[in-house]
Amino acid sequence: MTKSGMTIFGLAGWSGSGKTTLMARLLPELVARGFSVSTIKHAHHNFEIDTPGKDSFEHRAAGASEVMITGGLRWALMHENRGAAEPGIDDLLGRMSPVDLVLIEGFKHYTHPKLEVHRQATGKPLLCREDPHIVAVASDSAIEGLAIPVLDLNDAPAIAEFVIARTGLTRRARHGAA
Repeated sequence: MTKSGMTIFGLAGWSGSGKTTLMARLLPELVARGFSVSTIKHAHHNFEIDTPGKDSFEHRAAGASEVMITGGLRWALMHENRGAAEPGIDDLLGRMSPVDLVLIEGFKHYTHPKLEVHRQATGKPLLCREDPHIVAVASDSAIEGLAIPVLDLNDAPAIAEFVIARTGLTRRARHGAA
């Protein structure tokens, strides 16, 4: 549980390990079990979600600190750091609507509980050997000698059950329901 009161759980791994693919398979499993779930995705590089020439882009380019764009199906808030430090997880969670679980992709150096996504083909070392906050590994191959569970990366239902058990989520009314 965080300052925001929301439960968080992370997916960490090297680039190309399949974090986003697992996230896309894990989300429907959790939602189908009745949980409300949001995500935070960390980017290690500058990214652009807006398009030059669009009004919202022009607002930001002209100096707006934040630009909110809204329509009938969704709304989005774009915040410019403008030289300020990147916000931490608690700051970001404070800007989100309450849900049962927030899955975090990336932020591998933060201290929340994480599942390492590992593919042997990447040739990268296991992160769990250096990160005590990794509570399990999901891999596409067998890994011997770990003191934490090793899950089948291709078994999203089993991974969903692990996340539910590890975070203590219960099959209850959605977050915020009376």
